[in-house]
Amino acid sequence: MYLVIRLIAAALGFWAATALISGITVNGGPWSYLWVALLFGLINSILGSIIKLLTLPALLLSLGLFAFVINAAMLMLTARWSDRLAVDNFWSALWASLIISLITTILSRGLKSKK
Repeated sequence: MYLVIRLIAAALGFWAATALISGITVNGGPWSYLWVALLFGLINSILGSIIKLLTLPALLLSLGLFAFVINAAMLMLTARWSDRLAVDNFWSALWASLIISLITTILSRGLKSKK
């Protein structure tokens, strides 16, 4: 059940990112947001974890801020592998990854604490 909550929270994060940032768009309706959130979650959990492990010194030196750069790269990779997500440039991906991370964290923790 927690994975479903995180998927919906990520879809809402993508919706907020597309509403706030002009360089990122999701083509389609609500199911497209869920699909993009699922694909981003899979890519970020598999490849993102490996890349974070390989760039551990940079993560430690930047006090974890380099993780946002990695998330932006994973977002751009998701856009490359999905025909429903379009990202114009790296800065759009960086700001979108910040928004998606923030909203996903807030909603996931908020819904988890109510249990």
